Amino acid sequence: MNARYALSVLDGVTRNPVTVTVAYHVIPGRETDFHSWGWAVLRASSREPGFLGGGVLADGEAEWHVVYRFDSEGSALAWEDSTIRAQWATRADPFARETGRRSVRGSKSWFDAQTGQPKPPAAPPPPAKWKLWFVNMSAVFPPVLLFNLLVIPYLGGLNPLIRTLLLCLCVTALVTWILMPRLQRFFKKWLYPPLQALRGRHKRRTA
Repeated sequence: MNARYALSVLDGVTRNPVTVTVAYHVIPGRETDFHSWGWAVLRASSREPGFLGGGVLADGEAEWHVVYRFDSEGSALAWEDSTIRAQWATRADPFARETGRRSVRGSKSWFDAQTGQPKPPAAPPPPAKWKLWFVNMSAVFPPVLLFNLLVIPYLGGLNPLIRTLLLCLCVTALVTWILMPRLQRFFKKWLYPPLQALRGRHKRRTA
């Protein structure tokens, strides 16, 4: 696999290791979620017998890989067939889709090549709270305003509890499925400048 850059790698050496590479297509704008999920999976697998190390790799903006290494094929299969791994795989469904899987026996060269590179950058920090507040307000204010101007005047005879419930149902639906995903994509570079800077350096290096 020719991964263009490694976010981090943990090395391990044994006589007959098995390296498993799982490829994912990540929904644009959800890269940070996938990065956090991938390392959580590796932390879970590190508690399994025979675990040697792993890493989260990006090959382009949408293609990502989770790589882990066990000391034997039996140890790797035990993790692959475990209930814990299946549960973690389900958690990735909202933002990623598995596209391929490959196992290599006794290969140490990939990890050796990665550890010879300069220290990779750390994961980007979460956005500042005031930025999140601004994006949330940008998503909530327009539907609340329109609902109050166009709908509430016709619901004056309803019970206040029912009227408020209808307002909440309509606004949260619009924000969750329509407005917030678009705003997150629009403000992605502003919310996650370290991640965008990392991609820019990577593109200049490959060019």
